[in-house]
Amino acid sequence: MTSQAPIQKPEQRSLDAVIVGAGFGGLCTAIKLREAGIENFVILEKFGEVGGTWRDNTYPGAACDVQSHLYSFSFAGKPDWNYRYGGQQEIRDYIENTTDEYGIRPFIRFNQEVNGAHFDEQRGVWTLTTENGDVYTTQHFVLATGPLHEPSYPNIPGLDRFQGKVFHSARWDHDYDLTDKNVVSIGTGASAIQYVPEVARQAKKLHVMQRTPAWIIPRDTRAYPAIEKRIFRRLPLLRKLHRARLYWTNESRVWPVFHPSLAKGLQQLTKLFIRHQVNDKETARKLTPSYTMGCKRILISNDYYPAFNRDNVELHTSGIAEIRENSVVTKDGQELPADCIILGTGFVVDPRQYMRGFEVTGVNGHRLQDDWADASRAYMGITVPNYPNFYLLVGPNTGLGHNSIIFMIECQVHYIMECLKLLRQKNADYIDTRQQALDEFDEEVQNNIEGTVWTSGCQSWYQQEDGRNVALWPFSTWKYWLRTRRVDTSKHRFVQCPATVNAEAENA
Repeated sequence: MTSQAPIQKPEQRSLDAVIVGAGFGGLCTAIKLREAGIENFVILEKFGEVGGTWRDNTYPGAACDVQSHLYSFSFAGKPDWNYRYGGQQEIRDYIENTTDEYGIRPFIRFNQEVNGAHFDEQRGVWTLTTENGDVYTTQHFVLATGPLHEPSYPNIPGLDRFQGKVFHSARWDHDYDLTDKNVVSIGTGASAIQYVPEVARQAKKLHVMQRTPAWIIPRDTRAYPAIEKRIFRRLPLLRKLHRARLYWTNESRVWPVFHPSLAKGLQQLTKLFIRHQVNDKETARKLTPSYTMGCKRILISNDYYPAFNRDNVELHTSGIAEIRENSVVTKDGQELPADCIILGTGFVVDPRQYMRGFEVTGVNGHRLQDDWADASRAYMGITVPNYPNFYLLVGPNTGLGHNSIIFMIECQVHYIMECLKLLRQKNADYIDTRQQALDEFDEEVQNNIEGTVWTSGCQSWYQQEDGRNVALWPFSTWKYWLRTRRVDTSKHRFVQCPATVNAEAENA
């Protein structure tokens, strides 16, 4: 595609769209806007490069738990993935290369952190403001930050007085040498199970602080041979068939989610995997979850469990009482010397929390933080009543526990493009979702979450404090694809602004 000259300052003219976030979602939206002939847009990115979570998470061992050929855009296939499951650097390279291939970089405004968005119903436009004082005016506002961009820091007594090194896994300090250090790792989620084996090979002593164990299954670590890459390059149809096979294989994993009895059967195989990989019986017992498999995120690793066979790795499950200047004290009274504390404590995934410093106001005085006071809700996870022309990517209840989120992002971007088409066809300025449509959709989603493995008794990051699941889509992903092919016009209002109506009357 032809490269674009840098577009002029957004505040000097009205934009058709502003996208916030330059990860997979923001880039997909930008590519589809250009394909539709819409070039009057910008992406606002708070950091200095594209990539989202794959730019931020550079910890040792970082890799994806979805197969490479599926964790990529359907319209931008990569024939030469090196491994079945891509590592962080290869995924980041893919994102950067796709950005350049589709000519998106000139549309990106880096180091622009948005702190407010306000809708003017008289003119039908959004005004976005940034931390460094810039102002952007646009008809359409796409929030593509996703839920995995703000690290979650634990509230542990004494953490602020620790004299050693502290960093979060999403802000890894590669300049700090872990060799011969006493390291305490807090958390045993998706990031920790990847970096723990790597840290264990360097540290003098590694203490792993576990609150709740995770169900972990084996990872397919095979590489794609050169001949297979050549075949995929020369015969794209075979690559697409390979991708389709991966999709339907993953989609079959949804059945244990809907039928917890099936999940309990799979647990027995996973318990054998734990006992096979962990030498010490007591450690194996501590690493074995007591909740139904799938209630929390299922993780994949071949080398996490064996890390506990090392003499320099110790598992602690009693909890942390306090942190002192040079040690961590457990609730069972052990004082663990520490030179470094690594926080593998995940992300703030509740939109009510990670958007707390980002005010969004809609029509009739509506404020998103107030409307979401009890729970974040969005129709199809994309639109919110009283916030016209505002679209979420990977919004409430569109996350997955069994397949590729890139599939969901493409569905959502297609839906957004259909909204834009309808506005042009109806000569309207904005589309606003009806409250009844959201209420009915939300009731359907929450009713279908009941009886799944996610409601089998555990607490997870999928849930709010009151137990409501605000993260996951409780159906097959192909059903989401069907429901986002077209916009049901009965679920929305299409509005002309007073200024447009007056202008048309004058020209009549």
